[in-house]
Order: sequence, then C-alpha cells, then structure tokens
Amino acid sequence: MAAGKYSFIIEQGATTDFEIQYIDASGTPVDLTDYEGRMQIRSSAGGTVYITLSSSLGPCGTGLNFNGSPSSEGYPLPKSSGSIGIYIASVSSSALDFNEAVYDLEIYSGSTCPYVIRVIEGNVKLSKEITTTP
Repeated sequence: MAAGKYSFIIEQGATTDFEIQYIDASGTPVDLTDYEGRMQIRSSAGGTVYITLSSSLGPCGTGLNFNGSPSSEGYPLPKSSGSIGIYIASVSSSALDFNEAVYDLEIYSGSTCPYVIRVIEGNVKLSKEITTTP
C-alpha cells in the first residue's frame, strides 16, 4: 500500500501534537506491537535534516509514541490500535528554522534485515514565532 499524504504546519516555539491511525485496506487498525518508527523533516528528499523523530523519545518527549495520545479516560491506547502520536516539544520547535520542508514517517520491525513500511509523507510549513522568551 502506498504511503498516505498529509501536510501540516509547525508553529515555531509551540508544541506540535497530533495523531495518525495506521489502518489496513479493510479499515482495521494495524497492530504496531513489534514495530518502531522514524521520521525526518528535511529541506528536500536527501537534503538537509531539520529534525529527526523516533520511538526513542528526545528532549521533553519529542518523538513518536506508538500508543497514540492518551484516551479520554487518560489511559494510553494499546499498540494494536494503530495509533502513532507525533509530538514536537516547544523547545524542539523553537530551534527549527525553515520555511517549507518535506517529511515521511516509516515504521520498521527487525534489526538485521528490517521490514520497513512508509506510512505517510507530505509537506511541512513552519509558522515563524513572533513572541519569544529572552
């Protein structure tokens, strides 16, 4: 199945937090139990890397959460829900400096010969911050 298309805006200096659900052709959520993920935002395909997100969370939680966002009851969703939370902390978005970029999000399983699926791809715009903290 080809990667889905989704474009989004990062507000520089603010937290970016959204969720996608990876489903199969029949609309059933894909079980992500044995998967990890990686996502890069770049100037162009093969170009300068602006930020890398992975399932190993970075500063202030920046990264990919394979349990998506907490449910309305505050409990994490199971990995079988197919939910992938994309989180860029304000401290990470403050350091970004581009106008437009591209990204893709891949999931993979295994280490020697990983099975890789490109889930989603698209364009990213950066809305520049006006109010900054000295």
